[in-house]
Amino acid sequence: MPEITEVEAARRAVEEHCVGKKIKKAIVADDSKVIDGVSPSHFQSSLVGKTILSARRKGKNMWLQLDSPPFPSFQFGMAGAIYIKGVAVTKYKRSAVNDTDEWPSKYSKVFIELDDGLEFSFTDKRRFAKVRLLENPELVPPISELGPDALFEPKQEDEFVDSLTKKKIAIKALLLDQSFIAGIGNWIADEVLYQARIHPLQTAASLPKEKCRDLLKCINEVIEKALDVGADSSQFPSNWIFHSREKKPGKAFVDGRRVEFITAGGRTSAFVPELQKLTGVQAGKLASKPAKKSDKGESGSGEDGDEDEVEEGQNAKANERKRSKTNHGANNEGPPKKTSKVAAKKQVKVAAKKKVKTRHDSDDDDDDDDDEPKESRQDDTKERNKGDEDGKKGVKINEMSAQEKKRARK
Repeated sequence: MPEITEVEAARRAVEEHCVGKKIKKAIVADDSKVIDGVSPSHFQSSLVGKTILSARRKGKNMWLQLDSPPFPSFQFGMAGAIYIKGVAVTKYKRSAVNDTDEWPSKYSKVFIELDDGLEFSFTDKRRFAKVRLLENPELVPPISELGPDALFEPKQEDEFVDSLTKKKIAIKALLLDQSFIAGIGNWIADEVLYQARIHPLQTAASLPKEKCRDLLKCINEVIEKALDVGADSSQFPSNWIFHSREKKPGKAFVDGRRVEFITAGGRTSAFVPELQKLTGVQAGKLASKPAKKSDKGESGSGEDGDEDEVEEGQNAKANERKRSKTNHGANNEGPPKKTSKVAAKKQVKVAAKKKVKTRHDSDDDDDDDDDEPKESRQDDTKERNKGDEDGKKGVKINEMSAQEKKRARK
C-alpha cells in the first residue's frame, strides 16, 4: 500500500502545481464506501470557488488546506493515488491505473478542475481509501490518533531508545503501529530492519541501545533516500531488500544472501536469516522449537500482506478454512473430499434404499423408538427379554409332561 514516501510524493506534486489556484469544478463519485459521511453533491458544492492554500500530510493521510473550511482529506488505504493531468506523479505500483485512454479514470473518486485549466484526481481502484470533508482534519480520527510523523516529526535519539525499552512486543509490529510512528508501512519496516540487522520478531524491549540507535538512523535514511528519487521504487538502491519482496521463496536473494518470508505483525515479512538473527532468550526458544515448513509453498512473498485494511469477508473465509481444517484433523478424517454431482445423487439413492429396507425389517413399535425416552425403550427391552424367558420355560414344561405321559403308557 502507499506509505509515507508515496503519499509525501503526492503531497509535493499538489503543492507544486495546485497551490494558489481556485477550484472551478468538482466531481465526486457516488461511492459511500470511499466517500465517507457526506453526499457527493454537498462535497462538490463545498469545494467549488475555494482556493487551495497548501497540501498537508501526516502519516499516510493527506488533506487540502483551502481558504475556508471544510477541507477534503484523503486516507490512501491500499491503492489510493493522486493523478495530475500532464504531470508525472509517483504512485505505489499497485495503485496505478491507466489514465491515458480515459480521463478522469473510471476509478476516480474526486476530480477537480482548477481555474487555469489544470485537472487532478484522487483514484482508488480497490475502494479501501477514505475521502472525508472535515472542519479540522488534525482534530478527528484517524489523524488525531496518529503518533509523530516519521518525516516531519522525527523522534530524538534518547526519546526513541527510551520508548523501545518499554515495548514488549515484536519490533516489526511496533513499527507498523501508527500511534507509535506515523507513516511506516510493511515495505519500509522490512527495509529498515534489514538495514539495521534486526530480526522482525525480536522484542523491542530486548534490543540493545546501540541497535535502537541504528534502527532510528535507518528509518531516517530509508525515507530520505526513497524521497530523493521521488518514491520511484525502480530507482531504489539495488542492495535494498525491497527488490526481493515479491519473489518466490527460494528464489529471493539480496547481495547473494537468501531472503525468507515469515508473518510478523500480522504481515508477510521479508528478512535475511543470515544477518537478522534473534538474540537473547528468544534465540534459545527458537533453537528448542522443531523446524516448521513454510506455508507459503510456491505462492511467492504475498506482497498483499502489506495492506493495512483487509476485507472482512476475506478474513471470515480464512477463519472458516482454519476451523474446517481443525475439525477434520481432530477426527483424523483428513481434508474433505470433493464429490461430483452424479456421485452425490448415487449416495442419496443408496441411503434412501437402506432406509426403506430398515423400516420393513423392523417392528411397527420400533418406528417410534427414536421419539421415546431412553428409560421407556429400556423398559420395553426388559419386557421382551422377560417374555422370551417365560416362553422358554413353557417349552421345557411341555417337554417334561410328554415324557411323563410315555412312562405312564409303559
